[in-house]
Amino acid sequence: MPRVTVTIITLDEAAHIADAIDSAAWADEIIVVDSGSVDGTLAIARARGARAETRAWTGYVDQKNFAAGLATHDWIFSLDADERIPPALASEVRSLLSTEPARGGYRVPRVTFHLGRWIRTTDFYPDFQTRLYDRRKGRWQGRYVHESVAVDGEPGQLTNELLHYSYRNLSDHLDRINAYTTLAARQMYESGRRAHVVDLLLHPPAAFLRNYVLRRGFLDGTAGLTLSMVNAYSVLLKFAKLWELQRCSRST
Repeated sequence: MPRVTVTIITLDEAAHIADAIDSAAWADEIIVVDSGSVDGTLAIARARGARAETRAWTGYVDQKNFAAGLATHDWIFSLDADERIPPALASEVRSLLSTEPARGGYRVPRVTFHLGRWIRTTDFYPDFQTRLYDRRKGRWQGRYVHESVAVDGEPGQLTNELLHYSYRNLSDHLDRINAYTTLAARQMYESGRRAHVVDLLLHPPAAFLRNYVLRRGFLDGTAGLTLSMVNAYSVLLKFAKLWELQRCSRST
């Protein structure tokens, strides 16, 4: 029966880390790799029985691969501090690992709690993430945004949801959009992508229609409308920042 290690990377996650570790208590091992917290994250993690290590921040991809490299077991469940593994998902993972799994990794549907409710519409859901994987057959890859696990062959898919408590409120969401779109624009620019007027005119309204109509944001009432508009704003900001990078590069 393959054993599993849950890995968590952290920075000042005192508000989340205890609940994250408690939700992973079913695992054979829990490893926390912290990048310099000053809020007691490490002490809380150790008090909850996790193995906690400190390592200078080198980026999401490298930090997560480092955490996997510390594991005693080859099967890894990568968990963010603001996520929780509910009993149904834990049971599904344990059942899968009762024999040698057929795939090198498995995607999990992730559901986010935001604006006072679980969001199961818009681009928020189902937010499939490859989190359970065999480190002999998969590694984290990516650059500034959209880091993900790439495994040999096609990943399998689990049924039960991973719970995500990502945002404190709408202001926190907007702050993160600002940071994310800066990185996304930089990644696009370095990959050779360029923004044109048509991108600014068409992509944001297309994103709104996709979120609100095709992905049924209207079913979530005001919350769905708000998130559809916010997601469209994120697309606008990403292309506007890409255009700004182009403009600055031409003027230097």
